[in-house]
Amino acid sequence: MSKIKFHKLTGAGNDFIFIDLNENQNLSLSIDLIKKICDRRFGIGADGVIIISDSSEYSFEMSYYNSDGSKGSLCGNGARCAIWYSKLSGRCTNDFVNFLCEAKEYRGEIIDDELTKFYLKTPSEVKLNFRVKANNQLIKASFINTGSPHLIINIIDVLRDRNVPNSFYQTLNDFPVLDLGKELRYHHDFSPNGTNVNFYQETENEIILRTYERGVENETLACGTGSVATAILVFLESKKNPPIKIKTWGGDTLIVNFELENKRIINLSLTGPAKLVFSGEILI
Repeated sequence: MSKIKFHKLTGAGNDFIFIDLNENQNLSLSIDLIKKICDRRFGIGADGVIIISDSSEYSFEMSYYNSDGSKGSLCGNGARCAIWYSKLSGRCTNDFVNFLCEAKEYRGEIIDDELTKFYLKTPSEVKLNFRVKANNQLIKASFINTGSPHLIINIIDVLRDRNVPNSFYQTLNDFPVLDLGKELRYHHDFSPNGTNVNFYQETENEIILRTYERGVENETLACGTGSVATAILVFLESKKNPPIKIKTWGGDTLIVNFELENKRIINLSLTGPAKLVFSGEILI
């Protein structure tokens, strides 16, 4: 039996188990071990696991694993939490960091106590206003890859009952996020890897978002790259200028900012809370 030292952090309700290789020598992670660590009944409980290691050229290096044990793509809230953890672990000394994630270089900064900003790459694979068949109807949707693939749907484009005209959803409170999210996540249009699915409600004052995340295979309380994708779509559709505030289902607000240069999005960033929940050890 061995011990793993860990730190649990949350980014707007999107929670992660951090394992620092400086504290855990000769660590060997398996799919089953990741599942056990993330299990909310028999483990610590989290949406994913983040491995932090030292780097000779960067502030740190991070690797992300989904709660189902699969290797994850870019995780925006996880990256923001990693930026905050770099300060807690002494890796960040001047509030600015550069780091590696899946062999790609990223940067970030600490804005204030438990408030971090993460800079993303220019989004790719942008496809707007197509129809996807789900829930026995054709639903208007858009797709944007912000480092992770995201399908984005305005709930007012989804019928409660396909046999009842104009029975569109008006609020996220009773929207079938799990059922529709799961159906679209595995939709053949996005095979073989699938996609994250975002459902948003636009009010006069804010954008409210709920996300079904692949790899977690459930709704999460916040999704960073999904918030970025949704903000970009709202900008393109509604001409709402950045910075754009996204109200997460966990209750916190994420801020997406960017500039437009020659019809290309640059200086794309995600800002929001990142907090240490607790630290401890788990017996394996």
